[in-house]
Amino acid sequence: MSEPMHADKEKKKTIPPSLSGRRALPANISNAEEDEVPVMEMTALVPRGVNLKDFLEVNEVHMFKGDRDVNKQEHHTDKYYHPKLIVRRGQPFLIQIDFNRPYNPEKDQFWVEYLIGRYPQQNKGTYIPIPLVEELQSGTWGAKITWKEDSSIRLSIMSAPTCIVGKFRLYVAVLTPYGILRTKRNPETDTYILFNPWCPEDSVFLDDKKEREEYVLNDLGVVFHGDINNIKSRSWNYGQFEEGILDACLHLMDRAKLDLSGRGNPVKISRVGSAVINAKDDEGVVAGSWDNVYAYGVAPSAWTGSVDILLEYHSSGTPVRYGQCWVFAGVFNTFLRCIGIPGRIVTNYSSAHDNDANIQLDVFVDEEGKVDPKLTKDSIWNYHCWNEAWMTRPDLPVGFGGWQVVDSTPQENSDGMYRCGPASVQAIKHGHVCFQFDAPFVFAEVNSDIVYSKAMKDGTRVIEHIDKTHIGKLILTKEIGSDGTKDITEQYKFQEGTEEERLALETALMYGIKKQATQDTMEQAGTDVDMDFQVENATLGSDFKVTVTFRNNSHNRYTATAYLSGNIVFYTGVTKNEFKSHTFDVTLEPLASKISEVLIKSGEYMSQLLEQASLHFFVTARLNETKKILAKQKTSVLQIPKLHIKVPGQKVVGKEMSVIVEFTNPLNQKLVNVLVRLDGPGLLRTTTKMFREIPKNSTLNWEEKCFPRQAGVRKLIASLNCDALRHVYGELDLEVERKPFV
Repeated sequence: MSEPMHADKEKKKTIPPSLSGRRALPANISNAEEDEVPVMEMTALVPRGVNLKDFLEVNEVHMFKGDRDVNKQEHHTDKYYHPKLIVRRGQPFLIQIDFNRPYNPEKDQFWVEYLIGRYPQQNKGTYIPIPLVEELQSGTWGAKITWKEDSSIRLSIMSAPTCIVGKFRLYVAVLTPYGILRTKRNPETDTYILFNPWCPEDSVFLDDKKEREEYVLNDLGVVFHGDINNIKSRSWNYGQFEEGILDACLHLMDRAKLDLSGRGNPVKISRVGSAVINAKDDEGVVAGSWDNVYAYGVAPSAWTGSVDILLEYHSSGTPVRYGQCWVFAGVFNTFLRCIGIPGRIVTNYSSAHDNDANIQLDVFVDEEGKVDPKLTKDSIWNYHCWNEAWMTRPDLPVGFGGWQVVDSTPQENSDGMYRCGPASVQAIKHGHVCFQFDAPFVFAEVNSDIVYSKAMKDGTRVIEHIDKTHIGKLILTKEIGSDGTKDITEQYKFQEGTEEERLALETALMYGIKKQATQDTMEQAGTDVDMDFQVENATLGSDFKVTVTFRNNSHNRYTATAYLSGNIVFYTGVTKNEFKSHTFDVTLEPLASKISEVLIKSGEYMSQLLEQASLHFFVTARLNETKKILAKQKTSVLQIPKLHIKVPGQKVVGKEMSVIVEFTNPLNQKLVNVLVRLDGPGLLRTTTKMFREIPKNSTLNWEEKCFPRQAGVRKLIASLNCDALRHVYGELDLEVERKPFV
């Protein structure tokens, strides 16, 4: 067989007149767009009496694209609810070609072509002529005849492990003495090629089978939230295999205007993905909102998965309202797993938001010990969710591949867009924040110090205290094969207080600081008095206590004026308003402890409470004898009631199943306009129901019928939302039996 003709020769384009002299072809940024490819491409005149139909002609191409066919089974793509062939790169797959007569290799010459987008070029990887070879070789495209019978042959096609990820168009080209005869455009032969974590030559190769099953094939996940002292969890339906999701995810790369030639690189894809998932500056998928007002969309806490969000965005092209960090992370994880990049959601408790890029959290108090909101711009989130994506990093020194932080929550601008990462987790741990992308910001989130400074009236600032352990106290992800927690804190940072941890911080400060610290600061000597406080665990709507403990470690007697400030805060640590202000005096005897209790009544916080029932307490004390300031801050999340899900009766594929959702209103007020959402991948499509009113102490009861599609262990997820009560969840694991054989 002769070498296929060059792409430029067989695809002549009309170049738009607006192009500059620097570019021969327009940017190829759309997988959806395509150009017409000629069926006949003649290079010589056809003599009279010669019938082109006498040459080899393709009658039909079979793609073996069924869920139970060999291709989808071998490529682990049988779960995709999609009619087309879906394969993973770097691994052979089968097709069958039926000709008009038996194929004769002595005189017949043909090859298979794959094209993607417009303006296909071989050197860009957007036009791929696949030659027939005696033996397939890993790392390069090739086609081998594995079976021949009558007028049909079967080809085993090997794709390159670095090829573009997306939807390709397939053609079969036959060479004649007078030119090329090519099959017509047939959407039924379109082939989706994805990343391949099973292929050692792929840049996303993951060598552990259980990790691949969890981080690529699992369509259900767990998001951890709450706070360090009250860890909560909720399930999330990634739905990466659901109908329409693969095309919706490929569409995101079109919206991000990522050139097709770059769509084989997981570093580029994850970076543009972190930008396009949020709508901050590019009309991306999800519009964020942190103001507790969601009149024109869905409250972030109401979502139970990514499917509805991605399908709505794909169909409307406008951002879906609304999301917060776990929504951005959930949708991003669907995108990663859908195209074959191993991904997981990570939750960082006590997560720092370093606004001024000095890799420390600055808290300023006035001379009375109260926080100065005008000077204090940094914040501490109760928790923050981001993603990790697994890939090699050939752009970095050896050793910095593996898990990479990618964060689509719009926090800070990076290279002109709101995005973050990929940043090497290993580089963050060791403080090597000089390596791209956005490592200084991520380092500050997990390992910065909180510097408490007193702002003096003369403009100087005195460092009163440095808290070296508050930030990044716990970093969690879902356990492989279960819904439990996996502590990955030590993957991000050395143990607090060790020499290695301090060295990492010093390295990060050396590499990553963007501006010098204020020169007129100085640190005062340590104090003889320690202070701490605890917030009593409480249920939403109840009274509770805050207990403040002072310890005098000296032989001196001290008096102190203490101030407790209770604030309604967003989970991002940003204050909405102060609901409690309490000043009290304490006398501290030598070598003794003193305990003071402050009662918090439900009436003080209930009317102003935000959706995650998050309260932030700041306690400061000024020692009257030395003027030394003591300061501590903590967040408390109130317990929120749960939804209950029941499934009475049989649970069999294809047979009607009843699902019952129940909820009892615990508040001393009626709930109005209550939206309940029910989701269950493989069981039912997401459905919602509005309840106009739920009187106090009364029970909501909703029954929904469905027909399970998948057997095995499945999960039902429900959420409840109204203005007075949010973040109410419920879930149920159940075993669905296969449909019995008749």
